Amino acid sequence: MAVRYELIKTCKQTGARLGKLHTPHGTIDTPVFMPVGTQATVKTMSPEEISEMGAGILLSNTYHLFLRPGHEIVREAGGLHKFMNWPGAILTDSGGFQVFSLSKLRKITEEGVSFRSHLNGESLFIGPEEAMKIQNALGADIIMAFDECAPYPADYDYVKQSMERTTRWAERCLTAHERKADQALFGIVQGGMYHDLRAQSARDLVSLDFPGYAVGGLSVGEPFPLMYEVLESTVPLLPSNKPRYLMGVGSPDALVEGAIRGIDMFDCVLPTRIARNGTCMTSQGRLVIRNAKFARDFGPLDPECDCYTCRNYSRAYLRHLIKAEETFGIRLTTYHNLYFLIKLMERVRQAIAEDRLGDFRDQFFAQYGLGENRSF
Repeated sequence: MAVRYELIKTCKQTGARLGKLHTPHGTIDTPVFMPVGTQATVKTMSPEEISEMGAGILLSNTYHLFLRPGHEIVREAGGLHKFMNWPGAILTDSGGFQVFSLSKLRKITEEGVSFRSHLNGESLFIGPEEAMKIQNALGADIIMAFDECAPYPADYDYVKQSMERTTRWAERCLTAHERKADQALFGIVQGGMYHDLRAQSARDLVSLDFPGYAVGGLSVGEPFPLMYEVLESTVPLLPSNKPRYLMGVGSPDALVEGAIRGIDMFDCVLPTRIARNGTCMTSQGRLVIRNAKFARDFGPLDPECDCYTCRNYSRAYLRHLIKAEETFGIRLTTYHNLYFLIKLMERVRQAIAEDRLGDFRDQFFAQYGLGENRSF
């Protein structure tokens, strides 16, 4: 297989998994947070900076790269790895979420989705075969089956029809996928917040024998306790010898809670998006650096962090840059937030190895200022 999961250890305290994800472009320790490079770049960061933080895998977006520069141009460049000068592993999502979330004018049929580009209004179509063609051209190590991400809330009958169609699309993706030797195609479990639909989706996809499985359709506006309930009922239905990926989740608490529930891979735009507004993740919780109280604070952003930003620049300077809308300020806050999550996952892996992830969660949440029902 192009991608193989190796289970190293299960935490006796929580059941969380310590593993290794073997890909054509390197081996990644799991659980892992994957920075998001939507348009073949992590906003304001260079590939070298992402690598020096310790990231071994990035995510890029099929929908956006399909619109520009176009998957054929990326293929001509030698694939995403060469195009963006990234030596590590890459995962591309199918584009389904963006088709449904960014295009107000869309029509879903059994064949796929007709929609208008959010850039210029052009009429376009993506179905399972098209999603595979685009992702085969992009050349990521891990690609995703085309699916429909049902909104929250949604009624049972709609979610059932959507989930069953997603399974049929997954079968078509398996047939259309042409690069099985060097690209692993993951199936995506859907079913909204309905436990029986999640179970049916998981059973149907597992029977198709994908090399990995994602849990999609979460973190779409539902309360965090409900997301955790769905994970608790769904994850045990997935094979223990294959990777499990929770899509679009990246707050510090959700990363820890997801790992406890058996998730191996996470991604989210959260750390880069909030960094652009001057919001930073620190060992003491969320810090909004543009606030006036930091105008004369010449200490580091996070005294417990040893990233490039915290070693070299003060809160006062960061506040000045963000207030002045200087790009360098966004670069510094982005670097810190990504580094924070990457190092958080290193600490999670260490806690799993030492059978103390439950204790780590309690200590981290207390320091971070997170209560039972609070999220970042």
